[in-house]
Amino acid sequence: MRRYSTGNPTESGAGVDARFPRALLTRGDWIYLLSLLVPLFVYNVGLKVVRVLTQLNVPGPVGFIDQVRSDVFFNLGYALLWVGVFAFFRKGLLRWISLFLFHAATLLIAILTTSTHFFYKTTGSTLDYSFIVVSLSKFGETWTVISSETSTLHWLLLTAVLSYALAGPAIITRYLTRGRTAATRPTTSSWKAPAVACLAAFAAGVVSVFPSATDVSNTFSRDAVVNIALTELTKPDFEREIQPSLVAGNQPTEATLLPTPGTDRRNVAIVFLESTRARSATPYNEELQTTPFLKELADEGLLAEYAYTIVPHTSKALVPAVCGVDPPLDTKNTESEPGVIPARCLPHLLGEQGYRTAFFQAATETWERRSQLVDNFGHEDFFPLESMDTEGFEEANYFGYEDDIMLEPSRRWLQKEPDRPFLATYLTVTAHHDYVVPERYGEEAFVEDELLNDYLNTLRYQDFFLSNLVQQYKDLGLYEDTIFLVFGDHGEGFGEHGFFQHDNTIHNEGLRVPFVIHDPERFEGGERLETPVNLLDVLPTTADLLGYDIGNGTYPGRSMLEPGAERTLMASCYHENRCLASIQGNEKYIYYYGNQKDEFFDLARDPYEQENLISEQNPEKLAELRRELLTWRAQVTASYEKRLYGGAENSPQE
Repeated sequence: MRRYSTGNPTESGAGVDARFPRALLTRGDWIYLLSLLVPLFVYNVGLKVVRVLTQLNVPGPVGFIDQVRSDVFFNLGYALLWVGVFAFFRKGLLRWISLFLFHAATLLIAILTTSTHFFYKTTGSTLDYSFIVVSLSKFGETWTVISSETSTLHWLLLTAVLSYALAGPAIITRYLTRGRTAATRPTTSSWKAPAVACLAAFAAGVVSVFPSATDVSNTFSRDAVVNIALTELTKPDFEREIQPSLVAGNQPTEATLLPTPGTDRRNVAIVFLESTRARSATPYNEELQTTPFLKELADEGLLAEYAYTIVPHTSKALVPAVCGVDPPLDTKNTESEPGVIPARCLPHLLGEQGYRTAFFQAATETWERRSQLVDNFGHEDFFPLESMDTEGFEEANYFGYEDDIMLEPSRRWLQKEPDRPFLATYLTVTAHHDYVVPERYGEEAFVEDELLNDYLNTLRYQDFFLSNLVQQYKDLGLYEDTIFLVFGDHGEGFGEHGFFQHDNTIHNEGLRVPFVIHDPERFEGGERLETPVNLLDVLPTTADLLGYDIGNGTYPGRSMLEPGAERTLMASCYHENRCLASIQGNEKYIYYYGNQKDEFFDLARDPYEQENLISEQNPEKLAELRRELLTWRAQVTASYEKRLYGGAENSPQE
């Protein structure tokens, strides 16, 4: 007896001549599966081809094949897997469960692939499991970032794709099988053909996880879903190899300032310049008149020629500058956990000396739990965006307003208790992605690249804010008795090494920042410091400028007034297990955890890091540099774990 197909994927149309396909599935099943799997294959592989062809260094034919190989085999294996599953479970409840899982898994893969593509397009980095988990845990913040990068057209396309993924296969199957007659089952019910399909799927999946055969990073060459899974399943545990001989060391959790005969209780103003890289600031590049006022301060102050952040991410940069210790090397905002910072911070130290302290920011207080972090620092007063009047000010990005909004709250606070010295900390936000230039001071045409030009104009805006802030101190009669420490929290990438923004920008466009100390009573005629420094040096330098010794503990940084011999400075990418870097004098080594070829640069000859000298280095020297970096990472991790899991009750606030 023959009957017409209903269009249900379990009951389908006319027979075909090819024996193997009919041994697996009916014609309707093939149509149903392929109407979703073929577009998925084309979409996923197509996005990867776009990423490959838009890299900084476009590969030749062999490199191209190497970089799309994982995507081709993963998507082929995924298709074969569902062919085998549908062949095993032909009807009943298990078929309906398979049908549901098929659609759910396919939608998830499409979402992950799309997210990876646009994340790479925006940042130059690939997504990994831990970052996805952290992003979902902070979905409110993540959503504001996503919204800033999408348009109505994006959402319409997404709606169309989701609608097709859910209903398209059923509609197409019904249309193509309408009016046709066929047996309702494959030609055989043997388990052998489905097993062959599943084994082929497994083999394709194995090929998709092979590492890159060229110099491109494994995280880039892998299929998006494969990479997300492997970064979690094969997470390196280098700290465990070092841990048996590791001692976290004594931390300055009991440190205090000791007055000396030279102590001068002057005011301190610390200004963090958001996303400001040295190469785009006028004191370091006079061809760019982006920050002429910062140059004025530098010309009559101390300019650090080679200053570096430790992790190119704001919350991580705040910790070493304010507290004098390395930040936690994770993406979990561990620094905001109560009592976790293994040191007494500047507000604690100066508060004991009678200083009042405040933290101002033009960003929302909820961004990365900033209010908890400021509380950890020990500031008495916190002035986030929510405490400020936004009338007359423009939004600068998805979590803040233009920096001039801080001026009036600063004025009111400074006028209180005029007889007490103070520590005032300011964090700008205007230069943060997505580089919205406020209209207040107009725009200049610095470069032809629109995105970079917008960024340079946000630096110009920040310079106006800095000028306004210093003028405020002059108007209030505070300027002569105030020490200004002005520096970038981190830099910003614009594709110089394939990376955009800052989180994983480990080259100097991400790490090297401007650093100026302006003290009306010192540095007459200006001074330049050639010895490399980093943000760990802010706290001991501040104590030295005020004439205090530090007792009951030792901070890892040094005073910039007496920098001493060169030392090795360490840095890390924001995303975990991506990259570490060490800088000693003019030598810079970048370690990529085996994910791609390591790098070594001579910064004296190659300040923009264009020539990788890794192949010319002694393997024993590289092994030692690698060991030092991993030991540093392990020590930093141990110091925070000790506070989190054993001994946090002795917090530095107490």
